[in-house]
Amino acid sequence: MDDQPVLGAVGIGDFDEQIYRSLLRHPDRTVTDLAGSLRVSAARVRHALARLAELGLLRRIRPGRYEPVAPEAALGWLIDRRRLEAEAGLAEIRTTVADFAQLYQSGRLRADPAGLVEILSGEDAVKRQMTETNRAVTSEVLALDRPPYIGWPDNSVDSNESEVAGTRELIARGVDIRVVYCPESLRRPGRFETLLRLAEEGERSRFLPSLPFKLRIVDRRVALMPLVDGVYDNVALIRPSGLLDALIELFDAYWERGQPLTGTRPPVGDRPDEEDLLVLQMLKAGLKDETIARQLGVSARTATRRIAAVVERLGATTRFQAGAEASARGWI
Repeated sequence: MDDQPVLGAVGIGDFDEQIYRSLLRHPDRTVTDLAGSLRVSAARVRHALARLAELGLLRRIRPGRYEPVAPEAALGWLIDRRRLEAEAGLAEIRTTVADFAQLYQSGRLRADPAGLVEILSGEDAVKRQMTETNRAVTSEVLALDRPPYIGWPDNSVDSNESEVAGTRELIARGVDIRVVYCPESLRRPGRFETLLRLAEEGERSRFLPSLPFKLRIVDRRVALMPLVDGVYDNVALIRPSGLLDALIELFDAYWERGQPLTGTRPPVGDRPDEEDLLVLQMLKAGLKDETIARQLGVSARTATRRIAAVVERLGATTRFQAGAEASARGWI
């Protein structure tokens, strides 16, 4: 990688960039080590480290010791925050982010060969990594969606509206999102309608009767996967490796098996009302009465009556026949 300074456009001086590059290559270096390698005073190095930490490129772990924040997140956020007008300079920096990321990963592996898989313990660590990952994504998100969720089981963090807002922001940045859902994804009341809204926003989604675990893959270069069923405070962060390649192939296999959650919407005059249409879409997804009731906000008995009415209106005798007839009419 060419060591010519490139970060001046985002307010990082040449000397600070030297310090940053050195820590990316050798994350275990101390202030004394850095000063010796660059033949400068320790005080000058400390000032540079403090400036880099203030910009979010480094994280202070103890007095006199700093470690790099993942460059994709740190530099991407810095570029977006600055909103520089010099498009040529920004383009050059963005093409350099991948090189910095390579330095970062090689440095981590040199210091700790086990770093291909990092275990994040505690909900705060998971939230921080999710924030960094969402800032860094540039092109693609692949996900298998099922519990646990942040704030599970009371869902104090995740909500239908925040999910729509987050997805909308990613799509506005040009990110392609593909998600496979399952019945367990719908424990939050009203989430099925939320998934339909996400599809309208541009998310591509499919549905399966079950999924083995929760998985999120970003730009095919990092994956997040909870290790304990039911809680979201022990998560494996998986970097480029044979394991990550296998998880990508696994996602592709589940995606191919999945049933598209939505289809082309029929003309308004040729489709049932919104409530019946929602029931038909949930029947097509294979949801049971209890789950449909939760999504509609009614009792299981009321949901069963509504389902029976929709099936009868279509002239069908079974749910399967109702789904087939609705599909033939282009309703779902």
